[in-house]
Amino acid sequence: MKEIKFNQDKDDFSIKLNHEVSNAITKEEMHSASILLWIKLFFYTFLSIASIILLYWNPYGDNFIYLVFNYILIGVSGTLWAFNSAHDACHGTFSNKTWVNNLIYHISFNMQGVSARLWQIRHLASHHLFPNVDGCDADYDHNSLIRYSPSQTIKSYMKYQHIYSLFLYSFYLFIWIYAKDILYLNKKNLANLRNQQYPFWYIIEFILVKMIYISYILILPMLLLDFTFFQILFAYTLMLMINANIFIHTLISTHFAMETEFPSVDKNGILPYSYSEHQLLTSLDYYPTSKIANFFFGGFNAHAAHHLFPQLPHTIYPRITPIIQKFALEYNYCYNKLTLPQAIKSHFQFLKKMGR
Repeated sequence: MKEIKFNQDKDDFSIKLNHEVSNAITKEEMHSASILLWIKLFFYTFLSIASIILLYWNPYGDNFIYLVFNYILIGVSGTLWAFNSAHDACHGTFSNKTWVNNLIYHISFNMQGVSARLWQIRHLASHHLFPNVDGCDADYDHNSLIRYSPSQTIKSYMKYQHIYSLFLYSFYLFIWIYAKDILYLNKKNLANLRNQQYPFWYIIEFILVKMIYISYILILPMLLLDFTFFQILFAYTLMLMINANIFIHTLISTHFAMETEFPSVDKNGILPYSYSEHQLLTSLDYYPTSKIANFFFGGFNAHAAHHLFPQLPHTIYPRITPIIQKFALEYNYCYNKLTLPQAIKSHFQFLKKMGR
């Protein structure tokens, strides 16, 4: 595979933006952002663990409705835990000690049933290097059911993808946990990741993670609670479906929307834009300066800031986003921002366009 490179930053946008952000953030602001990051870690960790303990404690007896709501609480709190802690820890923003970030990341991410190690490889070594570049972004490697890029092959049934994707998205987490991870573990070539060979202990860890997840989310409840196998399985499945829709509809529009671009390399492997302009063109924000949105979505709502400054904690994004907006306007660079409902609508309009 030919080496992919970004175009030269001819106007020094990146240098000046980095300099401005660095000078704008005071030590006190960064300290406060770090403290808030840790507070959110403890809050969402407590919420997630407490919801699991509540399930085992079973104060609602044989009330099936309460069981269903308890599972939904486990799913939602787990997703918020991953949004607000796992993602930052993956980028090493909690501590300058690698083991601290790794501990936070692997616990909070693996608890959701998906492989933390495999996702980290795809996220850091593929998606963050070349977002929205076909063949270089593992987040949308060729999909036989949904077309996410103008350069991907179109099939006749995809003209309905903006309709049937609603159904498929509901099963996204189920597929990721029980099929997609296994596929990735055995796939040597994925987007720009080539000749991947994992050591044997990766497989052992992979199996242990899945066993622990299935044990706490299904087996223990079946052993401890007075509900049937099918009642617990129904509650768990509904949890995954609701969680998948929350996960998909708050994340997928940050890259796959009518406003975002999908740059292609030329014959020499050069992308048409500089690194920073590429990140702006391929990202979409919603409520990026809102502290409330930041509290729930963990900075995914300020996606331009995240892709430009992944080394900074997401709790500082509301502070630096206005600087990014100012520089984008000054340099006549594209900056994409919508409300969340508008972003979701834009995503399905994008799917419809890609299916034609």
